[in-house]
Amino acid sequence: MLNRSAAAWLKRLLGSVILGSLFPGCLPPPAPSAPIPLRWVLAAPASVGGDAGRPLVIVLPGRGDDLDDLTASGIAVAVQRAWPQADVLLAGATLSYYVDGKVAARLHDQVLAPARARGYRRIWLAGASMGGMGALLYERSYPRDVTGLVLMAPYMGEPGLIREVAAAGGPARWAPGPAPAAVDSGNYQRELWRMVKSWGTSPVEAERIWLACGKYDRFIQAATLVASQLPPGHFILVPGDHDWPSWDAGAEQAFARIAARQGSISSTPSSPR
Repeated sequence: MLNRSAAAWLKRLLGSVILGSLFPGCLPPPAPSAPIPLRWVLAAPASVGGDAGRPLVIVLPGRGDDLDDLTASGIAVAVQRAWPQADVLLAGATLSYYVDGKVAARLHDQVLAPARARGYRRIWLAGASMGGMGALLYERSYPRDVTGLVLMAPYMGEPGLIREVAAAGGPARWAPGPAPAAVDSGNYQRELWRMVKSWGTSPVEAERIWLACGKYDRFIQAATLVASQLPPGHFILVPGDHDWPSWDAGAEQAFARIAARQGSISSTPSSPR
């Protein structure tokens, strides 16, 4: 669990992530003008262009990681060990790409659209910690645009909100209140939970979501609450903490199960937008 001062800092930080607002004591980096940096890890045998029959896994980093850290994390190796046919695209969407609230649009225009232009139709979006939040923000902005999500200990909001959802008996019983006219730094966390809640009454949507978390991860309570909205077998609990070895292990298990489900929901192409 985060202590009170750390939780307050994280709340300020991630509020600025959504809108680019500046909070006392927390100055996020400016939004970059350069596109999100990318690194391809093609399945063997490597192909120059995307094959409509070849799946693509796009991976987003955690808050403290850049593209080199993401490469060194071992996540691409873990995905391809589980799913040898999959190409992996590491997307270096660091904190600076979130600060003006346009990370979903950037991912759509700079990563997803070019991938589809290469021929990919089965596209999975995976993310760890802040990257898991980024994947959820993308799903909220572009529903069903990707085949599915693999979330690794995603950041799901401040501790008070997590306690509120837990005290209600979980997302299914939690009352989020009226939907806002617009998402901002004051309500985006609640809106992510509103989306999670909706999975409980939409089995087709829930089948697209996979979740992995370390047993000792500081976000385990939130992960367990999210897991209550998912089908059996879609929550993978691994030994470990809030780190890449745990996320690699969880992602490998998730993608092994996804690969084994070829011909079912996991292999349904995502629709070009």
